[in-house]
Amino acid sequence: MKEVIFSCCPPVSLFCYTCVFPAISPLDCIRFPLKCPPGQVCLSSRAVGQKGDLRVVLYEKSCVLPALCGVTGEKFALGLNFTFINECCNTHLCNAAGLWIKFKIT
Repeated sequence: MKEVIFSCCPPVSLFCYTCVFPAISPLDCIRFPLKCPPGQVCLSSRAVGQKGDLRVVLYEKSCVLPALCGVTGEKFALGLNFTFINECCNTHLCNAAGLWIKFKIT
């Protein structure tokens, strides 16, 4: 006898703030929340790059598959190598924290 499994509820689509790495303006992240495809979560990614005395911190917001959560690595942008970390959350617009780009000369 073959077993049939029914799911009670379809996957919920979240709304997440979005801006693409590297964001030009922090306001780009909060103007138009995006409806994510089912099964995706909200991403907040922080990337730090340094060249001499210039230190740049960039933030990315988007929808991603859960497999990309907690991932760290490197990206190259603006002539700098950036070390990044991905953090995820799973409620509507939960990736609002850290909506800025910070340029600091030390």
